[in-house]
Amino acid sequence: MAKKSWLARDKKKADTVKKFAAVRAELKAKGDYIGLAKLPKNASPVRGVNRCKLTGRRHAFIRKYGVSRLTFRELALNGQIPGVTKASW
Repeated sequence: MAKKSWLARDKKKADTVKKFAAVRAELKAKGDYIGLAKLPKNASPVRGVNRCKLTGRRHAFIRKYGVSRLTFRELALNGQIPGVTKASW
């Protein structure tokens, strides 16, 4: 499980992105790059991190399912993900 501080930091970044989304879009439409540079760094959506919904792990994230590879494997082997079965040939 990821530290609570990392999860809180990512939530704070996401809130900042939402807060400045309209301002960023307006400045980008005008081409005012100096104004964009004056916004907080965390207002950029690129700084967001994909994290596992269950464990908070950021590496090996599977976008389709919203979990890390380790959590995905556990859920799949327990039959908790519909339509996913272990391969056998």
